[in-house]
Amino acid sequence: MVKVPTPAPESLCVIRLSAVGDVCHTLPVVRTLQAAWPETRITWVIGKLEASLVGDIPGIEFIIFDKSKGLGAQLELRRHLKGRRFNLLLHMQMSLRASIASLAVKAPVRLGFDKQRAHDFQWLFTNKRIWYKPRQHVMDSLFGFSEALGLSEHLLRWEIPVPAGAAAFAREQIPDKTPTLVISPCANPRFRNWRSWQPEYYAALAEHAAGKHSMKVLVTGGPSAIERAYGERIVALAKAPVTDLVGKTSLKQLLALLGRATVLVSPDSGPVHMATATGTPVIGLYATTNPDRAGPYLSQRWRVDRYPDALKKFDGKTPDDAAWGNRVRDPAAMECISVADVTGKLDELMAAKARGEKLP
Repeated sequence: MVKVPTPAPESLCVIRLSAVGDVCHTLPVVRTLQAAWPETRITWVIGKLEASLVGDIPGIEFIIFDKSKGLGAQLELRRHLKGRRFNLLLHMQMSLRASIASLAVKAPVRLGFDKQRAHDFQWLFTNKRIWYKPRQHVMDSLFGFSEALGLSEHLLRWEIPVPAGAAAFAREQIPDKTPTLVISPCANPRFRNWRSWQPEYYAALAEHAAGKHSMKVLVTGGPSAIERAYGERIVALAKAPVTDLVGKTSLKQLLALLGRATVLVSPDSGPVHMATATGTPVIGLYATTNPDRAGPYLSQRWRVDRYPDALKKFDGKTPDDAAWGNRVRDPAAMECISVADVTGKLDELMAAKARGEKLP
């Protein structure tokens, strides 16, 4: 437990470099700190891509750490912070890269994860640790930092600015009162062999959404060759109109699209948590990762959870006896999710929306 600085600290530094989804999980914690300590100066050391999403939030100083520069990024951060001191460091990322970066931050209180969860020797770079709580959602584990500082309230606020140009782009793609399904079919391309559902299944989902619910269907994703091929394949297979925006949006444009969408369908990926930040419901597709740990925080009602089936089939385990962060890394794991699983969830969600239920 950390003794809360009295009065509130004049300054604090957050280290959370990546990834997009985890930055979306971190932001409500930072919003909680802002609300409790409005006079505290907050600095956030963050990755370059992630800064393009949240780096224009008022009241926070963002320092970009461009990991593509390798050692140069570490040296650049040291130069940037030379001579500066903070009252408090929140070391919120368990990676050796982030821990080395934390050495550039001078602060008497260096708060990190408890030793049971602190991977990559993170505990060697901190002098205070949050309480150990087993089997938490990632966002709840990050709220452990504000709890350790005596702040019990969890403010689920994101309020990520959307530039006018991005908003206009989204309105053009999703006109007012147009029910819209956004499909973000791929996880990070390096996980393609075990996190991504097949294009033909997404195509069948698009047909169902257009035919039964009169929905416009958009497919989105990053600029990698894998993601572009996915998008092209879905469009080619679907017997319904699908707008291919893969590789054609910035993170801000994607955020604006998700904010106007009726629902997002995606496997475990950054857009799942971006949609959550906008208040749009998510049908998350989970077979390789545990949705209790990493699912859409406000849309667990709508998730498709075949993780227990995949875990049993490919690893011979149950969620209760598997390590909390256990992933099923078999390329066939996502085959545990059927098209009917997903269309059924879409039907349930649209029925709830028609009844006027609050979503997510």
